[in-house]
Amino acid sequence: VDHRRRNCSLEGLQTNVQRLKTYKAKLVVFPRHARKFKAGDSTPEELATATQVHGDYMPIQREKPTVELVKVTDEMKSLNAYAKLRLERTNERHFGARLKKAAEAEKEDKK
Repeated sequence: VDHRRRNCSLEGLQTNVQRLKTYKAKLVVFPRHARKFKAGDSTPEELATATQVHGDYMPIQREKPTVELVKVTDEMKSLNAYAKLRLERTNERHFGARLKKAAEAEKEDKK
């Protein structure tokens, strides 16, 4: 619908399409020349009842995400998450060097 969109989820796209269709259905298009109506212009009855809207028009209503509350256990308290992440990052960084070192040690043992 809009090339500037960042959220490309199907649900978000469908809600945006529905919102724009509703907006276009409510939109009143005045003709450029009062006596010359073109395709797409609103009917004279709609033009007579049209009023200027002040403030927010059709604001986007977002659903609040539901949060599931969980009891904090002793296991969760004892886990040091930052240290665990650092350890795994270090292991990943040194993985290739450790493999190479193990292969060289195995080669030395065979001799």
